[in-house]
Formats: sequence, structure tokens, C-alpha cells
Amino acid sequence: MSLQIDKVSFSYGKKLALDGFSATLENGVYGLLGANGAGKTTLISVLVKILAPQQGRVFFNGTDIRELGQKYFDHIGYLPQSPRFYNNYTIQEFLQYMAAVKGMDKKVARERCSTLLEFVNLADEKKKKIGSCSGGMKQRVGIAQAMLNDPAVLILDEPTAGLDPLERIRFRNLISRLGESRTVLLATHIVPDVEYIAREILLLKGGKLLEQGTPADLAASVKDCVWELAVDKEEQVTQYMQTFKVSNVKQQASQYTLRIVHTDKPAPDAVPVVPTLEDAYLRHFGEGSHADTV
Repeated sequence: MSLQIDKVSFSYGKKLALDGFSATLENGVYGLLGANGAGKTTLISVLVKILAPQQGRVFFNGTDIRELGQKYFDHIGYLPQSPRFYNNYTIQEFLQYMAAVKGMDKKVARERCSTLLEFVNLADEKKKKIGSCSGGMKQRVGIAQAMLNDPAVLILDEPTAGLDPLERIRFRNLISRLGESRTVLLATHIVPDVEYIAREILLLKGGKLLEQGTPADLAASVKDCVWELAVDKEEQVTQYMQTFKVSNVKQQASQYTLRIVHTDKPAPDAVPVVPTLEDAYLRHFGEGSHADTV
């Protein structure tokens, strides 16, 4: 299975949202990583045919998706950033309704719904009204509806937004399992969502593909550009945050340890450290300081 995106461009008026974007996706999980406004949702809208590319083409297994017409949707599963649910439906009723909308045979739909409820660990909650479900449960319902047609390509737009840390871990594990037999494209601006489950990361900025590679390869691309520096005064922390891209500030007793992404050594006492995918992300997308204090 392959999904090929060939020099796709799209503009909203004078704003260029996609600029000659090209990539080839095969089986596995792919992370589409970029800051808000990078073009992630526009690209997804093109891939699910909400938008038609103004330039370029998209191919599924070598065939232009325009030629496939409605048949293309037999191969696609989609979870939008803000999915709509019917809160008065039970989880089971909602999935059966979505199966009917997709034109599935009733017997096949019942079996498929049962299988998916087990898969997303909601079988015991199938009679629960969606309106009383947690955010994480709703996202698992969303995954189940996207998987009803057993798609070859599963596309997820910011699927972990608003989830607590435990639900995000559960969700990532679920996505990792789904990527074993299909293409999964997960768009996010949250690095940990894709760092440990993605076969490859696509870095998108200003509608352009900056880099594509494994998380390890992208992390290695900022080798010798990541430093740790210990300082004693909070004023020094502020000064470094105003001058450099600081990804993390850790306070221990009266000392602060700064993690800085910079090509040159930021201070005589700074020491090089092993880079991560988040460091690579900050190198491309950080504007000023983006520090987390822990």
C-alpha cells in the first residue's frame, strides 16, 4: 500500500498553506509534525478530499485519487481534530449509525462494531451515552468509527488534544498497534505523541516539507547543537531564555539547569548532551524561548 503526495500546493487567498509538498507513505505510523498554522490540517483536508489541490496530485497505489472517485473513501479512515458526536446515542448506537452512513451491510456492521469495541477497550461501556464519556473515551469512539471500513489509510488530526497524560499514553499505544498493517498519518504539534511510535516524522513548516526521516535520524540532525548549562540566578535564566532557544529549565534547590538548542556553545560552562526529537523540533519551529519549567 502506498499514498503518494506529489508537489501539492493550496492557497487561501494570498496565504499559501501548502507549497509543493511531496511525500510517499507506506505501511506504518507517520508523524506529521509542525507548529499551529504550519499547514497540517490543510494537507489532511486534501488527503481526505475535503479540499482539492490547486496544484499537484495525490496517488493511492499508483492511481490518482480523482480517478478513484468515491471508491477512494473505501480505503480511508479519518478522525478530524474536533469530531462531532451525538451525545444522546450510546457508543454502540453511534457506531452502528456510522456504519449505516458508510453503507455497510447490517450483519457485517454488527460484527465489525463488536470487534472494534473490544479493540478500543470499550466493550463494557457500549451502552454508555456518549455525552457522559470522558475525552479519552470519545477519542477511542472516534478511532472505532474511523476503522469501521478497515481502511488501508488512517488519518488523524491532533487526536490527543485535551487528553490527560494517561489517556494520551493509551491512545498512542492504540495507534501503534493500528500501524502494524496499514498507513497511519498522525498530525500533531506535540512531539511525544509521535516520538516513540512513528516509523518516520514529516516536519512541516510554512506549507513546505522541511525534513522526513526516522525520529532517531532527525534527532541526530542536531548533534553538537544541544547543550546543558547550570546557572545560579533566576535573572540568568531569563537572560538565556531571551537570547537562545531553551527547551527546558529544571530547578534543583537553588540551581537551574537549562537545555539550550544552539549551533555554537552558548556559554563557556555549557556541556554537549544527546539530542532528542524535541530538540530538532525546537530548532526548526522555536521562536525565541519555548521552555518548560519542571
